Amino acid sequence: MTSIVDLFVQVAGGNPVIQGLVGGIVIATLNLFGALLVLVWRDPSKRALDGALGFAAGVMLAAAFTSLIIPGIEQYSGGDPIPTLVGVALGALFLDRADVLVPHAHYLLTGRRRTDEADPSTSLPLDNERLVPVVLFILAITLHNMPEGLAVGVAFGSGDVENGIALMLAIGIQNIPEGLAVSVAAINAGLDRRFYAVFAGIRSGIVEIPLAVLGALAVSVVEPLLPYAMGFAAGAMLFVISDEIIPETHTRGYERIATLGVMAGVILMLYLDISLG
Repeated sequence: MTSIVDLFVQVAGGNPVIQGLVGGIVIATLNLFGALLVLVWRDPSKRALDGALGFAAGVMLAAAFTSLIIPGIEQYSGGDPIPTLVGVALGALFLDRADVLVPHAHYLLTGRRRTDEADPSTSLPLDNERLVPVVLFILAITLHNMPEGLAVGVAFGSGDVENGIALMLAIGIQNIPEGLAVSVAAINAGLDRRFYAVFAGIRSGIVEIPLAVLGALAVSVVEPLLPYAMGFAAGAMLFVISDEIIPETHTRGYERIATLGVMAGVILMLYLDISLG
């Protein structure tokens, strides 16, 4: 694994902000790859999608602790858990309040309703009925990808390259099934296959890359923010896992496959963390 670290440093250099930029490009590219899979894997089964989404949730779950919460407490707060845990609470609160404005992307695309789902007629000042679904879709995708891009940037901004690479690889790997799943949902909702695959790649580049740079820049310039930022990214990721991804995998009768996917994702992330740490 040392060769991976050396190769990354040769490409990105030693500047944490540039490393964050490269990390953002990597995870955005893998998201695009996942979205483009729908061009060749035209009709993945619901069973396969639930397993893949469970895998993505497992990776994010382990990464939130091994690469964000634990380092935030042990390495950057001197053992004081309060700053990181405050960040966790703020990250979850931010995503919770964001749901007041716009529902999560998977529920929006599949047409299912939740009792606590945002009401576009009251949460968005839009009168054009054709414009509302488009705006909701863009906002939902943006909110979903914010924690991932921010987490990668914050990890590199901390100066711990090994931890940053482990998190970058983990989020990049889980972006593949995630990108495919959202593409399939979009096609089932009536969007054109080819158009959406391209659009998914564009939105990844717009959202995840700048947030990775912003996260790296913020914590490298204002170092005391680091444990709060790591906690914020972790809290937002945990909220997405519990509120969106896992419920999505438990609606079609393949809960066991989804659970096995979660376990596989956790195992992979732990292996990456130990190997690179």
